[in-house]
Amino acid sequence: MSYGAAAGLPLVDAAMTPAVLMLSGPLTREQVPGLCDAARARLAAAGTGLLVCDVAALGPPGLAAVDLLARLALTARRAGGRLRLRGPDPALRALLDAVGLRFEVEGLPEQREPPLGVEEAVQPGDPAG
Repeated sequence: MSYGAAAGLPLVDAAMTPAVLMLSGPLTREQVPGLCDAARARLAAAGTGLLVCDVAALGPPGLAAVDLLARLALTARRAGGRLRLRGPDPALRALLDAVGLRFEVEGLPEQREPPLGVEEAVQPGDPAG
């Protein structure tokens, strides 16, 4: 009798390091295919399914950065992985939010989860729930 793959979360080895792609600006439309090829190659070489894009040196955000990040996210998804941003400028995050693109960001808590070490305040006289 044979069994398929076990259901549930995949095994994660703490020693596995994600593929990292450093992006610096200013970006041009001609750079996009090469950066997508580099992302695909790094994902394949790392084998972790996670591509971290370091965008700290990207410079002032613009539509070229939005276009590139959307294409990199699609490239990662097509390769069976996902994209995470490292060091995004608040203006870049606001621009991505304005166009409806959501990305994981390193060092930030997941959506709807309080940051670690933060507890909810209880008002005096309120019954503990």
